[in-house]
Amino acid sequence: MIAFLTYVADPQAREQIVFWQLGSLNGATGSAVAAVTPLAVAGLVMAALVAGRLDLLALGEGPARHLGVHVERLRLVVVVAVALLVGAGTAFAGIVGFVGLVVPHVIRMIAGPAHKLLVTASAVGGALVMVSADLLARTAVENAELPLGMLTSLVGGPFFFWLLRRTRSKQGGWA
Repeated sequence: MIAFLTYVADPQAREQIVFWQLGSLNGATGSAVAAVTPLAVAGLVMAALVAGRLDLLALGEGPARHLGVHVERLRLVVVVAVALLVGAGTAFAGIVGFVGLVVPHVIRMIAGPAHKLLVTASAVGGALVMVSADLLARTAVENAELPLGMLTSLVGGPFFFWLLRRTRSKQGGWA
């Protein structure tokens, strides 16, 4: 459906669709920020509220239940929080790949597995990566703006592959 709508769209709309698919902060207006802020704040608050219980869930489903965690409810809250955050971010900046995958893994490697710190540091780290990528996208090529998703994928793809390979080799998988 997206391909068909892109095909039948006028050239200006097609360019906007392509930039949304590749990610851009070019449309960062006050009204756009105001529209996504309540969703992002709600998602961040929800994530912060369940962070301690996520530490218990990391012990396993059984031990978490024995420690008083309602696992199904926690999973539902986490899914809603993630949906709010991803939806707000995607509506605002388009599809920017690998930020949500790479940043939390880097933060976890630096700060450890505690979810209270991980949630906050990942939000701040993700914002810093986005602003840095946007600055690079606007200044790397004279008189042109590169899509954010292209830059983050150039870094994030190889990094995530390295991370996957590193994890597999520690578990006795790939050499």
